[in-house]
Amino acid sequence: MKYRPGRVHSLSLAALAVVGLGLFVIAERSIEPVVQPHFATKTEAAERTRLAMQAIREARFGSAAPVVNDPDETGLIGPEYSLITTDRGSHVQKLRALDPNLAGVFVHLLKEAGVGEGDLVAVGYTGAFPVMNAAALISIEAVGAAPVPVASVGASMWGANDPDLTWLDMERVLLERGIISHRSVAASRGGGGDRAVGLSPEGRRLIDEAIERNGIARIDEPTLEESIARRMEVYEEHAEGEDYACYFNVGGGLASIGSAQIGKLVKDGLTKRLEAGNFPVRGALVRMGYRGVPVIHVPRADELIDRYDLAGEWSPIPEVGTGNVFFRDRYNVPLAGVLAVLYAFLIFVVVRIDIKHYLFRRTGD
Repeated sequence: MKYRPGRVHSLSLAALAVVGLGLFVIAERSIEPVVQPHFATKTEAAERTRLAMQAIREARFGSAAPVVNDPDETGLIGPEYSLITTDRGSHVQKLRALDPNLAGVFVHLLKEAGVGEGDLVAVGYTGAFPVMNAAALISIEAVGAAPVPVASVGASMWGANDPDLTWLDMERVLLERGIISHRSVAASRGGGGDRAVGLSPEGRRLIDEAIERNGIARIDEPTLEESIARRMEVYEEHAEGEDYACYFNVGGGLASIGSAQIGKLVKDGLTKRLEAGNFPVRGALVRMGYRGVPVIHVPRADELIDRYDLAGEWSPIPEVGTGNVFFRDRYNVPLAGVLAVLYAFLIFVVVRIDIKHYLFRRTGD
């Protein structure tokens, strides 16, 4: 074999570049969406969450925030301020959370945590993100597990902070319509000290009325630490001797997370093993984690929306099946391999072989 004696001509290199670009385009066009594991369960959970959103919208009877604040008229965006508003909240975050496909993400996280048929999942949530609350219950039921939720009724701005339609009221609507099979086993006021410290007496009265009219056992302890301890007792009472397979937190309820600093110590999403840390207050999430229970922490929607490539837009409401927990793009690996080998061969021939010698040699040389 005769090797090239000198430098490669620039036209040959240009031709190689054109061929390489063509092969790259062929490889790019070989990308196909691949169905991800547990697709049917994820789709079922997302579709049920969409039905839950519709049911809550119908139950609201136009008492939602003005349309300018709720562009799709979902009824799931509450007022900016109300007598039971416990904290500040981001309007954009509340709008981004209006995505039924978050239930598919929750199914994915539950499966990653090892939750399956017949397991118990402890749930702690507030009224801040009613869609995510519904998605959490629905996804736990979709994987065959049983949720044991404890709620705090107060809500931050733009959440379930309408005194006439709190999260407990929404939960009851979903139960009555057969969209969920489980509801809160106990509830506290939420907010400061888990006792709505900072609200007016009228605001606290409205929260207590919501708990009473929904027939939920009330947690009303004098301090946050005692409220957390009572929550743990409630979880134990409803476990009836069984172990919990996971702890699922939605929102920023103090009795659940312990303190606002939890976000610096526990990442959004799944933590299979919670390491010891300098937790100012050990909420139910931390106490469960210290027992070796995997924890799913969803204080807001943004992080998971970006991580799992959900639509991220709130108008219109995303269609069911959006996001890489349902489909993930994948190259045709055998084809890409063949193209890579072919291109490597072409480079070798053009750069190393004296092609001119073989093309133009005289007979008898």
